[in-house]
Amino acid sequence: MSLNPLPLRAIHHVELLVGNAKQAAYYYRRAFGFSQLAYAGPETGVKDQASYVLQQGDTRLVVSTPLFPDDAMAEHLRKHGDGVLDIAFLVDDVDHCYSESIARGARSAVPPFSCADREGQIRRAKIRAYGDTLHSFISLADYAGPFLPGYQIHRIPAAGVGLKRIDHIVGNVEEGHMNDWGTFYDQVLGFHQFMSFDDKDISTDFSALRSKVMADPSDQIKFPINEPATGRRKSQIQEYLDYNVGPGVQHIALLTDDIIHTVSLLKENGVVFLNVPDAYYDQVWDRVGTIEEDPDEVRRLNLLADRDEKGYLLQIFTMPVEDRPTLFYEIIQRGGCSGFGKGNFKALFEAIEREQALRGNL
Repeated sequence: MSLNPLPLRAIHHVELLVGNAKQAAYYYRRAFGFSQLAYAGPETGVKDQASYVLQQGDTRLVVSTPLFPDDAMAEHLRKHGDGVLDIAFLVDDVDHCYSESIARGARSAVPPFSCADREGQIRRAKIRAYGDTLHSFISLADYAGPFLPGYQIHRIPAAGVGLKRIDHIVGNVEEGHMNDWGTFYDQVLGFHQFMSFDDKDISTDFSALRSKVMADPSDQIKFPINEPATGRRKSQIQEYLDYNVGPGVQHIALLTDDIIHTVSLLKENGVVFLNVPDAYYDQVWDRVGTIEEDPDEVRRLNLLADRDEKGYLLQIFTMPVEDRPTLFYEIIQRGGCSGFGKGNFKALFEAIEREQALRGNL
């Protein structure tokens, strides 16, 4: 048995609760190039919600909508708007992971249960994380279906854009609670601190934040946790907390091997990204040095570049993908770099602040 008391094999899927799952599925297919894999709803015997499974590379997103106003998920949607409900882990032993996590201080959301259809049986349980975010433990050892029981194959292929897998998922929490949630991932899930940033690293003339990156023992699952820091104006993290009405997932970073190709296609598909000033590129190469990609293409696509002792990375951030300025996506390519773009923080947050100012929230 692994020395890790809570062995997590991978992120099985991320479930987003949305106002209209059918339309959200269409958006992720057409804009982000996710192919539809399966569907669950009244037609498949699931009476209280509609869900669509979307996949590209090793990333699976599930977009779900509650169908009745008295459903608990309807209240979640009313309060928070569209956003991440559940980051689900694939595990070998659900009962062990659940009982061990509870013994280590986790709060239960759903105790272990079995669910079956003609393709077999799964085991699942849920615990609570920051805000109303959930973590599911799922075992598929006895299941051969397309996704989970209750889902039927409903394939709609899409032209992928080269997204490979989830690189990291970032959570925003209230000021003073970042260390609490770092302790949660350490003590409950067996994560360790991968790196951290303080308000000296992440600040502009107006606002600041602090961040701590937690990772599982394999360093394959990474969860940065942000909190606002005191500044002259409202932090972007505080704006998120206000609109989300509490903590939640701020963004999902998706890895690509060819960010020039991926972002070019995403822009053609209508995905809107944050803009950084053209002056950013006057000095970036002095800091980053030589890269394999064409610097003119990096500039044309408005990509950010950074380097650490292991290599470089290229990254770009979408605008929020819903009307509330909450959830957005990062597209990232790693050329050996294991960091998160520390050298880009100032330029990135100034770009976010320009959008805050347009909303009257800076």
